[in-house]
Amino acid sequence: QVQLVESGGGLVQAGGSLRLSCSATGNILSINTMGWYRQAPGKERELVAGFISGSTNYADSVKDRFTISRDSAKNTVYLQMNSLKPEDTAVYYCNARGEYRSTWGRTTFGSWGQGTQVTVSS
Repeated sequence: QVQLVESGGGLVQAGGSLRLSCSATGNILSINTMGWYRQAPGKERELVAGFISGSTNYADSVKDRFTISRDSAKNTVYLQMNSLKPEDTAVYYCNARGEYRSTWGRTTFGSWGQGTQVTVSS
């Protein structure tokens, strides 16, 4: 199996910054998509930023404030969040899809991290 381990959430004042990290572990052969989603109370989970099908995608609400980057050698993605707003408050989840080596050989995977809380106070 492939596991995603997230870190970097916390409490910050409006205008502040946080950096999230997500590392994928396991017998990974390839990662096709990897990115960050978030879910605020009472709302659906939404894409924040991700490397999807060869391109980098951002939600309109975070463009020019958030930057996603990756270290492919470490199967890790980062989300640098600047100029944070109270409406960015949510649980942030990492997601990755790709292929790994299982007992049965080459196998596709789709994994979610456990989530990390980001709280922005006004």
